[in-house]
Formats: sequence, structure tokens, C-alpha cells
Amino acid sequence: MNKSKKAIIVGASSGIGKALARELVKNNYSVGITARRDELLLKLQKEHPEQIHYVTSDCTKSNALEDIEKLTTELGGLDLYIISAGRGALNLKLDFDLEDKINKLNVIAFTSLVNWGMLFFEKQGYGHLANISSVASQRGGGLAPAYHASKAYQASYLEGMAQRASHGKSNIDVTDIRPGFVRTQMTQGQEMFWTSTKEKAAVQIMKAIKRKKRIVYITKRWRFAAWVFRKIPWFIFKKM
Repeated sequence: MNKSKKAIIVGASSGIGKALARELVKNNYSVGITARRDELLLKLQKEHPEQIHYVTSDCTKSNALEDIEKLTTELGGLDLYIISAGRGALNLKLDFDLEDKINKLNVIAFTSLVNWGMLFFEKQGYGHLANISSVASQRGGGLAPAYHASKAYQASYLEGMAQRASHGKSNIDVTDIRPGFVRTQMTQGQEMFWTSTKEKAAVQIMKAIKRKKRIVYITKRWRFAAWVFRKIPWFIFKKM
């Protein structure tokens, strides 16, 4: 009998999601991965074909939840469900099409994915739901308005799910993962400080999941930065 735990990562073809898939394999998980780019998923799956299963899927499409259910069935269950699908971009011109694309993934699709996970775990009686949010959730941002706002939505929505779980009879953990700057395709070409590799971020995320933390900042120093961001008075913040 295979006693390994089962995990699904939505958005695992690159970035933190891909690094997390590898880290979960190291921790003896059977891992289901999903994303839009089939060739990248297949390449990752071939690294550990006995432990990694994949389904090519676009989580903004109507059949996304069917794809996740298919992957869950293939894994033979689900213990850990990680949402690592997100979009962000600078939008100085306030191009609505760009804002709309960000919100469709970071808000609409996110909500659908979280709801599926919560209902699945409530029916099962246990489970761990985690989402890759951002330190950007702490304040608004004039350079990337939809990104900051959508991450704030995610943080608030996850808090609601955690409260829901605490009132229920099921043993469900909810973890809000808030990275600072991690070197991924999304951050290429931008000047950044306190950057982390994807691999270091994945190791810290794995530790937080094992400890069933409610909120974790990646890397740890970003907890202090987030506290500072929240405390900056508006008359200063507006000039930043």
C-alpha cells in the first residue's frame, strides 16, 4: 500500500510552483501538477515519473475544476492543495485589458479553486489548503493596482476560509504564503532587493506547511518589511 501523502499544485510549470513540486517529491509526496503549458509539465513529470502526475489545464477556463478532479482521482486522494497560479504586471497606463486579465486569474479563478478545495476537504474531513499570495497584499500599489488589490483579496479570502475551517468539524488547515521578491519569470528585468531563489523559497514554504502555519512570509525577513509597510502613514506612503 502506498502511504505517501498526495498533493496537487495548480500552476506548477515554472517559478515557485515548479520548485515546490520538486520539494514535495523530496518529502515523499505523490504530486499532481497542472498548468497551461503541456511541454513544461511533461518535462517536470519525466524527472520523477513514478511520483509526479500531470494534467494540462487553464484554471481560467470552465473545465478547470474537472481537470483537478481528474488529477485527484489519478493520485488516489488529496492531502495538500497548493494554488500557485498568479499573474502580475506593471500597468502605468491603466490598460483595462491587462487589469482584467490579472483579476480573472488572481480573483475569479482563485475563488473557484479555493472553493473547490474547501468543499473537497470538508467532505473528506481533513486537508491542507495553501495559496501563494504576496507581500503586495499589505498595501495598494499605484504601479500595479490590480496585482496589489487582487493579492489583498486573496489574503482576506483565505482568512475567511481559515475562520470557516475553525468553526467546522473538519480538520482543515489554511496557509497564506506571502513571498517578497523571488527570482522568477514574473520578476525578470526589475530591480529588486532581498531576493530569494525559487529553491530557497520552496524549502521555507515546505517547512511552514509541515508546521501548519496560518501565514508565512518568504523569506522570513519580509515579515518585518510587511509590518513596516502597514505602519507607514499615508502622507509618506503616497510619495513612495
